[in-house]
Amino acid sequence: MGKKRIIKTKGSGLNQEMKARALSKIPKKKLASGNVYIQATYNNTRVTFTDSKGNVIMWASSGSLGFKGAKKATPFAAAKVAELIADKAKMIGVKEINLEVKGVAGGRESAIRTLGNKGLEINSIKDTTPVPHNGPRPRKTRRV
Repeated sequence: MGKKRIIKTKGSGLNQEMKARALSKIPKKKLASGNVYIQATYNNTRVTFTDSKGNVIMWASSGSLGFKGAKKATPFAAAKVAELIADKAKMIGVKEINLEVKGVAGGRESAIRTLGNKGLEINSIKDTTPVPHNGPRPRKTRRV
C-alpha cells in the first residue's frame, strides 16, 4: 500500500495567487475620491470602483479571487474583495469614497465594514436594492 503523502500549503494558495495578480494591475490614474458600487447577490459579490464621473477604474468579484461555488456568496469572500479594492484605491491616492449598495446577500455588510476599516473615509452609503411594488397577478385558486 505504502505511505500516503500529504502536501500542506499555507492558507489557500489559489486565493493568494489571484490576489497578487489583481494587485499587480494598478491603474496609473491618480484620484482623491471616487464611488464604490457593491453588488451582493446570493451567488456572488462584485465591487466596482469608479471616478466621480462614473467611469470604471477597477473592479473585483469573489469569483475573480478564486472562490468557487457557494463560497463566492459568503461574507468572508465579500470582505476579501472589498479589501482588494481598498488596497488598490489607496495605491492610487484615494482618501474618501461614496458607497452604493445593491442586493440582499450576506456580503454587503462585511464589504462595507472592510472598506471602512481599511482607512477609506466613507462620505455616504446609498442603498439601491430594487423593491417590487406589486408583482404579477396571482394564480387561480385550485378546484378539486
